Amino acid sequence: MSDANGSGTAVAVPATGAGSPRDGSASGYLPRHTLPLAVEIVRQFKRRRTLVMFGLLLALPWILVVAFQVGAGSGQPTGTLRISDLATEGGLNFAAFALSVSAGFLLVVAVALFCGDTVASEASWSSLRYLLAAPIPRDRLLRQKLVVAMGYSAAAVICLPLMALLAGTLAFGWNDVRVPGTGETIAALDVLPRFGVVIVYALISQFVVAALAFLLSVSTDSPLGAVGGAVGLVIVSNILQAVEALGSLREFLPTFWNTAWLDALAPQPEYGGMIKGVAVSVTYSAILVALAFRRFRRRDVVS
Repeated sequence: MSDANGSGTAVAVPATGAGSPRDGSASGYLPRHTLPLAVEIVRQFKRRRTLVMFGLLLALPWILVVAFQVGAGSGQPTGTLRISDLATEGGLNFAAFALSVSAGFLLVVAVALFCGDTVASEASWSSLRYLLAAPIPRDRLLRQKLVVAMGYSAAAVICLPLMALLAGTLAFGWNDVRVPGTGETIAALDVLPRFGVVIVYALISQFVVAALAFLLSVSTDSPLGAVGGAVGLVIVSNILQAVEALGSLREFLPTFWNTAWLDALAPQPEYGGMIKGVAVSVTYSAILVALAFRRFRRRDVVS
């Protein structure tokens, strides 16, 4: 198509279709419709590591029940009541024990696996470049990956204590809760809402592991390296936590407040430690996730 200016010279005007965007993208292309969450959820669910990890988390409480049944009466009495000594007192006691023995490592591995494998595996398979060529905007791809990874991480952290509560109740009954150390008894219905708070806190305390694993996942094409790096953080933090010479500096370690949830199950619940733990975890995780997005925007995924 052409038009004439004042001098009589024809000026070409590029023709555009009625539905063609002015930014040069294909007609009908909407970035917000690329890589829907449902698609990513199904893709991750079909992964063997997802099925194996959830199978292990759901089976662990029943394995513990069998272990307590087989070893009944063989334990040595101690001066103070430990949480393991009270595990067979009822469903809630058993669930608290299962969470205490799994939160320090098994749940860490699960969260690191879901968040550390999500992008690095795509890079190792050389499929990441094809996802971006779809085209999927980088920020959207990373956001969808993070949302799904955190969703599976939350499901992992939640399903274990809930399955432990079910297994413990069926095996040992629904009884009042006995407090480790003092042996005081609290009504089960009074503790049940607090146990919900404990599960939420256990999830939030894993945010740092998830965020670091995600940052490493966008920085390498080795899923094992991303997962191992996040697990290594917990190991190093636990070692430093034992160095009493650090004094109050240990409170800034990402694992220092991980067991603060035990205070919520006391006769007089105390939430001060949990509040500090939430602040530390959220702060670290927000910084690490921001670094992950910044790193991924500048990463050369072709090399």
